[in-house]
Amino acid sequence: MLSFRGDAHKFYLKIKKNNRKGFRPEESKELQELKEIRHFYQTIETRTLGNIHYWILKEKSGSGLIPILVTAIPWVLFIFGNQVQEFFKNDDGYLWLLFVFIYLIAVTISVSIHFRERSWATVHSRIIEDIIEERDEKEKNSNN
Repeated sequence: MLSFRGDAHKFYLKIKKNNRKGFRPEESKELQELKEIRHFYQTIETRTLGNIHYWILKEKSGSGLIPILVTAIPWVLFIFGNQVQEFFKNDDGYLWLLFVFIYLIAVTISVSIHFRERSWATVHSRIIEDIIEERDEKEKNSNN
């Protein structure tokens, strides 16, 4: 069934379906992957983990470069519009259509990559934040 509700809802439906079959949600490959990431970060010293967190935030902020580059292409074509128009004006075929098709594919792929990068950066960032908060709570409780 085609669903436009997004990956979170699809994940929910997958877990629900597998739960009916007798699989526990913890056994899903997605949650196993998150468990492995969390376990790895728990083995790292807090100060280093904080630096990793800063690096992830830097990468998350820098991943906005892809949409900027994608949206810059039409402006470049607009600036050089006369030259582009002359090039396609003499074209009897549909070379311009090939260009548009390639551009749309590039836009789709780059935007998809952009949002996947940002979502994974958010996941890693949140896992690290949780681990650091847990360690701070343990430290506070042990000092009391």
